[in-house]
Amino acid sequence: MKSLAELEAIRKKTLSRINLRNEEKSETTRVVVGMATCGIAAGARPVMLAFMDEIEKRQLSHVTVSQTGCIGMCRLEPMVDVILPGQEKVTYVHVKPEMVPRIVAEHIVNGRPVEEYTIGAAEKN
Repeated sequence: MKSLAELEAIRKKTLSRINLRNEEKSETTRVVVGMATCGIAAGARPVMLAFMDEIEKRQLSHVTVSQTGCIGMCRLEPMVDVILPGQEKVTYVHVKPEMVPRIVAEHIVNGRPVEEYTIGAAEKN
């Protein structure tokens, strides 16, 4: 169990992130991980943690990681949407933690989606 001081520190950190997100919403890159029961069962939690670790490691302050509920395509889980400012969202499917560094490097940092990991590539197969 966390102490009251630890909980207050977590609260302040979360509130500052929310305020920062609201101020810079148009300039923020968003990573949204499907975390419904099907996503969690397919391995979404380690994927979300991998995104958080990679983004922190690279000190990408303009990127937020959040979660969403059921996206409706359970057979493609874990699913991740990457939304760069001013661009269409890109949906990655069957994401594994080892895929995350490449997605971050190529798509989030350099603006080039990793085509073979996307829903479009999966639907062709």
